[in-house]
Amino acid sequence: MSSSPSENKNNANSERHFLDYTLRPEKWNEYIGQGSVKENLHILLKAAEERGQSPEHILFYGPPGLGKTTIAHLIARETSSQIKVTSGPAIEKVGDLASLLTNLSAGDILFIDEIHRLSKMIEEILYPAMETGSLDIIIGKGPSARTIQLELSPFTLIAATTRIALLSSPLRARFSGGVFRLEFYNEEEIGQILKRSASLLKIDIDTDAEKEIARRSRATPRTANYLLKRCRDFAQVNKEEKLSKETARKALALLEIDERGLTATDRKTLEIIIEKFGGGPVGLSTLSAATSEETATIEEVHEPYLLQTGMLERTPRGRVATKAAYEHLGLESLQNIQEKLL
Repeated sequence: MSSSPSENKNNANSERHFLDYTLRPEKWNEYIGQGSVKENLHILLKAAEERGQSPEHILFYGPPGLGKTTIAHLIARETSSQIKVTSGPAIEKVGDLASLLTNLSAGDILFIDEIHRLSKMIEEILYPAMETGSLDIIIGKGPSARTIQLELSPFTLIAATTRIALLSSPLRARFSGGVFRLEFYNEEEIGQILKRSASLLKIDIDTDAEKEIARRSRATPRTANYLLKRCRDFAQVNKEEKLSKETARKALALLEIDERGLTATDRKTLEIIIEKFGGGPVGLSTLSAATSEETATIEEVHEPYLLQTGMLERTPRGRVATKAAYEHLGLESLQNIQEKLL
C-alpha cells in the first residue's frame, strides 16, 4: 500500500529532524576534538557545581561548523540546566532582551549565537545583567524619564561568534568564565566523527571512503557530515549497498569538491587572482567584483580555508596567491616562467 502525501511529508520531517539533531553529540565522551577547551570547561563546571553556583559566562569563537552550539548544549546537559537559544539578529529591541532575561529561572543558560550582531544599545543593557544580575530599564523620555532596576535570577550566558573582533572590549571582558577559541580538526578527528555519524545514519561505509571524505572536509565537522550525507545519497540512487572509496570520489566530484577540499568557488577565486591579477596582490573589493561574490562571503567562507591550506596570503596591499595555489591548480608562476627564459 502506498503512503499518502501527508504520511510522506511527516516521514520527511522526521528524517530532517533526525539529521539536524541526532548527529550532534549528547555526551562529553561523544564530543571529539577540542581537548584543551573541554578540559578547561570540565574544571569550570566542576568548581561551580561544588560551590553550588551557576557557571560564569562563557564565550566561544572560531570559524563556523566547529561545534560552538553543540558545546553549549552539552554544558546544559552537564549542569542539568534549561537552555534557551537565540541569536544576535533576533534581539532587535531592549524589550526583546528584557523578555528573555526576566523569563530565565535560577540556573538557566541563555545561549546567544552570532553575538557580534547585537546592537550597541542592547550591549549596554546586557553589561549590568552579566555583571551584577540586574536589568536597568529606562521608562519615558526627557526630564520625566526614570530607571527601573529589575533583579534577575542567577543565569549563565553562553555566546558564540565567528567574528570576535566585532565584539566590543567591555562585552568581551564580561565573559568571566573564559573566552575559548575552537580550532580546526585534524583528519584523524574528522574520521572519528564520520565513523560515529555513519553509525547513526546506518551507512555501510569503507574505511577508505571515510578517509577520502575526511580529507576533503575542510577540517570542519559540519562539512564532513554534509559530505557524508551527500555521498550516502549518491550511493543510494546508484543502488550501491556499500559506500566505497570510488563511490565517494564520484559523489565528491559531482559536488566539485577536489582532493584538498576546495570548492569550485575556491578554485575560481585563486584562478582569478593568478590569471587576472598576476597572482596578486589584489584588494578585497576588487576581488569581490571580479568573482561576483560579496566581500563578506570571501572573508568568512572562502578565505579561512585557503589561508589554512597555505594557498592564499593576506598582505597590507591585498590578497596574494602562493606557490601552493599554483601547484594545486597546475599553473606556473610568473617567477618560474621568467627563470625558464633566463
